[in-house]
Amino acid sequence: MPASRSARLRKASLEAGELAVVQIDVAPDDSFAYKFSCTQCEVPRPGKGTRAWSTRRPGEDNGYLAAMDRWILHLTAKHPDVEAPCLAYLPEAQARLQERRDARG
Repeated sequence: MPASRSARLRKASLEAGELAVVQIDVAPDDSFAYKFSCTQCEVPRPGKGTRAWSTRRPGEDNGYLAAMDRWILHLTAKHPDVEAPCLAYLPEAQARLQERRDARG
C-alpha cells in the first residue's frame, strides 16, 4: 500500500531538516508535487519584493527525489554548517546532477 500524503510529508520534513518548510500538493494528474522552501533565504520577485527560496517538482515517480536533490544542493551551497539527515544523500544528488548535465551535452 502506498504511503499517505501525510506520511510522505512527515518523512520529507524530517529528512529535510530544520530550515525546510515542506509542502505536498496534488498535481492535476493526481500525483504528488513536492515543494521545499528555505526559512532563511529570500529571492527577489520583480516588482513584488521578495519571497522564500523554494523548489517545486511535479509528482512524477522521481518528483520527491528531484526536489530533495535541489534542496540538498541548496543546503550545501548556502548553509554549509547546517546539519540535516538528507545530507547523507549528497554524493547521490551530485551524481544525478552530473548525469543531467552530461545528458544535455
